[in-house]
Amino acid sequence: MEKTEQSNREYYTVDVLHIVRTLWKRIWVIALVGILTAAIGFCYSKFAVSPTYSSHIKLYVNNSSFSVGNTSVSLSDLTAAQSLVKTYGEILDSRSTLERIIEKADVDYTWKQMSGMITCAPSNETEIMLVTVTCGDPYVACNIANTVAEVLPSRISEIIDGASMEVVDYAIPELEKVAPSITRYTAVGLLLGVLLSAVVLVIVALADDTIHDEEYVLMTYDYPILGKIPDLLDEGSKSHEYYYRKRQGIQE
Repeated sequence: MEKTEQSNREYYTVDVLHIVRTLWKRIWVIALVGILTAAIGFCYSKFAVSPTYSSHIKLYVNNSSFSVGNTSVSLSDLTAAQSLVKTYGEILDSRSTLERIIEKADVDYTWKQMSGMITCAPSNETEIMLVTVTCGDPYVACNIANTVAEVLPSRISEIIDGASMEVVDYAIPELEKVAPSITRYTAVGLLLGVLLSAVVLVIVALADDTIHDEEYVLMTYDYPILGKIPDLLDEGSKSHEYYYRKRQGIQE
């Protein structure tokens, strides 16, 4: 029993070594596939994916009191800026507000498309609201962002009595694209190529049940080796040298 367990442990060790040897012998395949997939990722991000650009504005929520229904709320009591941003973000994302922005900016988008282009978040957990517009044209993104700066404060004052917003920063055209990242696509392509080729080679190695040498038989079956057929095609072996000289002698 103990001998069987030892044989099994040795068998798994030899398998691991066989996989490592297979990967090492085919390292050029892994490198070639990695370079190929990295090139595909580069070309895809460079030529197939349309670039996008972003513009942003900053809006300040005035620290004053306003009423929601019959309840009076003081902004100084609202220490969580994210709660404010969530409230005003919902107003910004409403269909009626987005339709006003589309009309005033004179752009050809639906309100659902516009909703996907605009995001808002608190700036460093303060009462400053950061609104970002992302689309395929930096000048259109800038136009929409500045239109939001005009429309949103008036919409909030219409809905919430006493609430107001002030523009901290207007948008300017940002000509540096935010997506796609060519470096990221290339790196992901390289990583995927290396991993996929390595997995395929490991599967091939595990499925290979060929007896490569006498060590495999000894470690796997614990049978004695009675004889070995020399590889006459192995140029580095003595058998090949003897075979070569024998042929030369016969020909002479």
